[in-house]
Amino acid sequence: MSLVVVGSVAYDGVETPHGRVERMLGGSCTYAALAASFFAEVGIVAVVGEDFDQADYDLLASRSIDLAGLERVPGKTFYWSGVYSPDMNDRTTLRTDLNVFAGFNPKLPERYRGQSYLLLGNIQPGLQRAVRAQMLAPKLVGGDTMNYWIRETREELLETLQDWDFLLINDSEARQLSGHHNLKRAAQAIFRMGPRTLVIKRGEHGAILFRPEGHFIVPGYLLEDVFDPTGAGDAFAGGFFGYLAGLGLDLQDESADPKELRRAVIYGSVMGSFCCERFGVDRFRTLTRAEIDARYNEFRQFTEF
Repeated sequence: MSLVVVGSVAYDGVETPHGRVERMLGGSCTYAALAASFFAEVGIVAVVGEDFDQADYDLLASRSIDLAGLERVPGKTFYWSGVYSPDMNDRTTLRTDLNVFAGFNPKLPERYRGQSYLLLGNIQPGLQRAVRAQMLAPKLVGGDTMNYWIRETREELLETLQDWDFLLINDSEARQLSGHHNLKRAAQAIFRMGPRTLVIKRGEHGAILFRPEGHFIVPGYLLEDVFDPTGAGDAFAGGFFGYLAGLGLDLQDESADPKELRRAVIYGSVMGSFCCERFGVDRFRTLTRAEIDARYNEFRQFTEF
């Protein structure tokens, strides 16, 4: 194992124009870990309740994901439900039951503490900082946040970001965090907060990688049918970071090939696109590395000129 992923393992109820599923495996940790497992050895840190299905546990284990950090406690697993707009660019939350996740206090198993890569899902910034403090000497640390934490716990978030190497957020969150509408100016402001690598996710419009030396723009992958975009951003994060962890890349190493960082963004986009092809994590049940690499090469073909 080289990559530790921390976040939520949950059940989701989702309605899209393609139908409705009342209860499906979800959560930021789940999507990110499954996506990353195609590139690197992964261990997760999360909490579930007594209602967590053995079949879902077996799915994670089948991808050789280390589950020593998956804590099962009395109570029910975190549950979220929502409905998407006809174009699936917007969604309305119908229900959020934190359940056992409300008391989540992530503690890393001893063998996780010496790993090189740490991906922090969208949880309270104070918890993210506490997890970072448990790691001994990671090569690369980063993760996600959201508008709620930016608005309600800004000072705590800024303190947390000081120890991060990279940040993955969407364009509206980048503008909110930085105070700049222009994304280039937003990136420069975020660099001053700590992270030297920023990926701004733009949904169906792709993503932008920002580094102090420049930026790289990736288009979105055009799917014939988008069944469910839930978890696509977390799958992007898992693909992006899993690829870097699989290489053993250290962004502080001046000899590191900068093209590998760009390739990581492409693989992140690939994993996000596969996620949208079925409800929940269903596409990851049958996905193969050959399919992933074939879509990676499609990206190469339609962006080459």
